[in-house]
Amino acid sequence: MTSTSPDLTTTAGRLADLRARLAEAEAPVGTDAVEATHASGRATARERVLALLDDASFVETDALARHRSTQFGLDAERPLTDGVVTGYGTVNGRKVCVFSQDSTVFDGALGEVYGEKIIKVYDLAIKTGVPVIGIHEGAGPRVAEGIVTLSMYSRILSRATTASGLIPQISVITGHTEGMHALPPVFADVVVMVEDGGSLHLAATDVVEKVTGQAATPESLGSAAVHASTSGTAHLTAPTDLEALSLVRDVVGHLPSNNRAEAPRPETETSLEVNDTDRELDSLIPDSDAHTYDMHEVVRRIVDKGELLELQAGYAPNIITALARVEGRAVGVVANQPTDLAGCLDSASAEKAARFIRTCDAFNIPIVEFVDSPGFLPGEDQEHAGVLRRGAKLAYAYAEATVGKVTVITRKAIGPSYVLMGSKDLGADLVFAWPTAEIAVTEAPAAVAALDGKIDEQAYADNHINPYLAAERSLVDAVIEPSTTRPQLIEGLRLLDRKVIQTLPKKHGNIPL
Repeated sequence: MTSTSPDLTTTAGRLADLRARLAEAEAPVGTDAVEATHASGRATARERVLALLDDASFVETDALARHRSTQFGLDAERPLTDGVVTGYGTVNGRKVCVFSQDSTVFDGALGEVYGEKIIKVYDLAIKTGVPVIGIHEGAGPRVAEGIVTLSMYSRILSRATTASGLIPQISVITGHTEGMHALPPVFADVVVMVEDGGSLHLAATDVVEKVTGQAATPESLGSAAVHASTSGTAHLTAPTDLEALSLVRDVVGHLPSNNRAEAPRPETETSLEVNDTDRELDSLIPDSDAHTYDMHEVVRRIVDKGELLELQAGYAPNIITALARVEGRAVGVVANQPTDLAGCLDSASAEKAARFIRTCDAFNIPIVEFVDSPGFLPGEDQEHAGVLRRGAKLAYAYAEATVGKVTVITRKAIGPSYVLMGSKDLGADLVFAWPTAEIAVTEAPAAVAALDGKIDEQAYADNHINPYLAAERSLVDAVIEPSTTRPQLIEGLRLLDRKVIQTLPKKHGNIPL
């Protein structure tokens, strides 16, 4: 026997044959494709999996799978893996399932076996209660395999739906991803896009050009910049694929393995004593409404180590949605941003916050809201953009959430913003207000006009726009000094660890989508 043809009648020969097959699976279309990928500054599909997972933890499944199609000459080309690397491993010691699409095999087009491999990974993740992480790039269905490819997409979307709310789903867009390939990653709880070469769009560029008569590129239709700032589809972006995978490791660290587990809680030394950083909060709110402040500066002084993992930072920046920790406990932060639109809510920010709240609630992450908003942004464009329907989503999501919910009103909580941003009667467990809080049906000029001038603006502001009327009516649990906010949150969240809610039996509610 030659070195390339092991003796399959011996154990040694069979082992050599297996090793040769596995080596082929590591470069299914040859080393030239690997070198070309590296030359473009990108990692291969397999290297991405290895970069994501802890060292030596990856266990591959279906490495030796090949497509079974014989039409249109496909039987002459049957690369191992069939275009997707699948398996499981650990991230910071915690089990996850993973798949990584390989655009060097049939240009990333999905075939029957390719689809079956992803479905198997989803089934394994659902059965074992671990997160599933998908690394995506591809050109849609493998046309030569016919309509069976559409069946595979349907089954993948069905699995993603079943997994939703049961296990965290995270998708990473590392390259051009179009057509039906672009739908499954959007089902994820968190979408991470690579800025250099990542794109996500439903329509093919040539179709767009034919129908609209306008030039189109993958970048113009769905680059990371487009989805981070315009569509809001991307939660996070990174310059390269390896940096994106590093972000994913951070995201996984803030999420539980499944809906019945708690997110990892690192041990941390906690003091309830007010310190110098806490005291900075006492002078952070400007004396005049004409001056603004950055809500990040408030939140960073309250959460552990001042660290925020902000999601969708470039989309609807008038509201902040972020994962953070308080006493090691993962929390979801929702906060109005006074530096953008004066903290007004609008259609986009309401929907952004609603989606984030539902994600936190699905995975047992308490919600902490920081409120400074004069209401909804008025305008015809907002009404036409569905501000009522999208605002209703925010109310629905918050009222439906059963996790611990704490609200801190720092300044304005006027009209609908008071109601929708974690009010007591919408479902907040604890509501704290700073002495700077302005809680009212409307601001002074509008109130005076509605009251036909029976009171002047200054008198109305002094007597009716403050936190104390709300406190008298138990709509605020306590008016607190800003410097005591972190100790109050720690104590409140400790109590809410014990929160139990019995929900009414029903199939599901009907959120105003």
